[in-house]
Amino acid sequence: MNKSSYVNWFLGIGCLVLFASCKDGNENEDVLPSCTDVHWNYDNATEDGPDHWGKLCVDYTDCSGAVQSPINISGASDDASLESLVEVFGNSTTHIVNNGHTIQFNTDAGTTLTYKGVTYTLLQFHTHTPSEHTVNGVSYDMEVHFVHKNESTGKLAVIGVLVNEGADNAFLDHFIHHLPATADAKYDDAALSFSIADFLPANKNYFTYGGSLTTPPCSEIVTWLVLETPVEASHAQIEDFHALEHSNNRPVQDLHGRTIKRFHM
Repeated sequence: MNKSSYVNWFLGIGCLVLFASCKDGNENEDVLPSCTDVHWNYDNATEDGPDHWGKLCVDYTDCSGAVQSPINISGASDDASLESLVEVFGNSTTHIVNNGHTIQFNTDAGTTLTYKGVTYTLLQFHTHTPSEHTVNGVSYDMEVHFVHKNESTGKLAVIGVLVNEGADNAFLDHFIHHLPATADAKYDDAALSFSIADFLPANKNYFTYGGSLTTPPCSEIVTWLVLETPVEASHAQIEDFHALEHSNNRPVQDLHGRTIKRFHM
């Protein structure tokens, strides 16, 4: 065998070995697809339900993590080092979207939350029927999440407000006849302005823990601040939301050793 033939033979053997090695590696790996066009839902009886979110695609792997939300709030310990929530309320015009999973209200700039010296800006709030968090195993009729973001870090602080069936809620009444009925439908009204101060309870005692988004990609970047005092909304109001978003509550997740703190004035 001349030198040229030997080189070609050697390179050929190398390619075959490399190919076999790569092939075996791919066969042994659980390669997740891209999340483009991946659909998920809240029905655990399907392959797209909450128990399977973490395996649907590459960007949803956090959904199988150990710092997930929501949780059952139980055994919280009072923490004297916690401080009251510092909120600055601005007015926003109305921007509602039905995103196929929830009714979401996108808010104008101007409302902020300062927590532990870090300021977060309110981006949006959205609804879950029934509640996602439970308290001592008790579920509520509805829960509203106020999503705040710190622009420097990308971290989120989310205020959760639990809602019991009761009296008509004057804040929700402004929007109840304008909720978009189909996925991706929107409603905008520059003349209809509001402040979320009119929805939040006067008592701002809260439970807090480190967790995640409750929908894919389930990013573990959330400081949760679940207010202890629920607000009320009428049966008809809650049903108006539920009729559009259906039961959109992720099951409660394991704490995996996390602690729940309670601020109490």
